[in-house]
Amino acid sequence: MTDVDQRQGGGEDNPLGGYAALAATFATGAGVSAATARRRGLRLPDTVPPWGVALLGVATFKASRLVTKDKVTSFLRAPFTRREGEGEGSEVMDAPRGTGLRRAVGDLVSCPFCTSAWVAGGLVGTYAVAPRAGRLLAAGLSAVVVSDWLQYAWTATEQKAQE
Repeated sequence: MTDVDQRQGGGEDNPLGGYAALAATFATGAGVSAATARRRGLRLPDTVPPWGVALLGVATFKASRLVTKDKVTSFLRAPFTRREGEGEGSEVMDAPRGTGLRRAVGDLVSCPFCTSAWVAGGLVGTYAVAPRAGRLLAAGLSAVVVSDWLQYAWTATEQKAQE
């Protein structure tokens, strides 16, 4: 255990060094993106309209769940997590495994709340650099959310009809 882990009551359940590495990676990525945009003379939008925030929010929600809960993306999580169960629809419940950085990445890729900051960073970056592409990507992910709601509503209607 490092001194930081000891001060925080860490150990395997609290890989602060791994979290620090992830935070540094996120901050470095944001900094490099901002510096690249500035060097290229990219003018960032003065504001993001409320509908843009809503669109990005819904897209962030869906992309975060795709990364952290979808069966099809299990291969991304497999080196860092273990399967603990099945969720609703095509979702699964994975738990982090390992120690140190591996554990920290497992925590990140198994938690939609944790992953959402990373996803939002990517979507907002895309929105800033290529607004049309960013809106199209966000609209596509948002359409999947609407589709999910309709799938659940349809299933509930069918189950009610069979009662």
